[in-house]
Amino acid sequence: MTHTNSSTNIGIFLLAYGGPLSLDDVEPYLLDVRGGRPTPPELVEEVRHRYALIGGRSPLLENTRAQARALENFLREHWGVDVPVFVGMRHWPPYIRDVVPEIVARGVRHLIAIPMAPHYSRLSIGAYRKALDEALAQVDDPPEVYFVERWGSHPRFVQAVAEKVREGLARFPAGARDQVAVIFTAHSLPQRIVEMGDPYPEELAESARLVAEAVGLATWHLAYQSAGASSVSWLGPDVGDLVEDLARAGTRHVLVVPIGFVCDHVEILYDIDIELRQRAEALGVRVERTESLNDSPGLVATLAALVGELEVGL
Repeated sequence: MTHTNSSTNIGIFLLAYGGPLSLDDVEPYLLDVRGGRPTPPELVEEVRHRYALIGGRSPLLENTRAQARALENFLREHWGVDVPVFVGMRHWPPYIRDVVPEIVARGVRHLIAIPMAPHYSRLSIGAYRKALDEALAQVDDPPEVYFVERWGSHPRFVQAVAEKVREGLARFPAGARDQVAVIFTAHSLPQRIVEMGDPYPEELAESARLVAEAVGLATWHLAYQSAGASSVSWLGPDVGDLVEDLARAGTRHVLVVPIGFVCDHVEILYDIDIELRQRAEALGVRVERTESLNDSPGLVATLAALVGELEVGL
């Protein structure tokens, strides 16, 4: 029988982007994302339509909470420790700023913060850090923070994604598997980050390379998806454009690996499963997608390894 120690002075905080929990939330959610700038009505309608097609709400909060529960259970069962795992969002309730007082009230003195985005960019991970720091500045006697900035090349993460790639390839006919174009994707960011010396593109490429190596892929591609609706230049190539190029070159089978995302949400369920698939089908190309990590054993083992590598006395 496992002996369980209570580690109430240690807490884990999973940070995610946030998403609307109903169709009525879409407009205020976009207002939050856009820093208070009104969203053109046609864009609000387009985004509302996308959420309507995937069930009328974002499953991101539900999926992140499932990851938190799975991590709590893993630490209890495998390490014999009870560690509370909290969830906070950048752009929709429960906001990071509203969860921090709850963390402090629970007596947490050492807080491990993990953004649920594996690759570092100042625009993404940097924004999570800023939101957390601002929230901590509002409470008396804040806990010591251990902030995990990047984990896209962690061996456990690589192993977890590689397993999903193998499963994805197995969905194609045996005779066609060596002709499947494997495309790793991540959320596009404004092109200006390259001039800023941001490591995001390099980290994605390294992460994809390690997974490709683990699977034994001879060739692979890296593309971006879900670019914002603004006139600035975004990182490319866009995955849809790449699929068109591959189709022109004779490719008929594509496996998309959304390596920049760790659970199902609109960028997966609409941007890939609906929009990209429709675009590919019109070209005679079959698109499959790797199953999201969600609260899978591979993702939970990755999070546990990140926690275990920190000197926090667990």
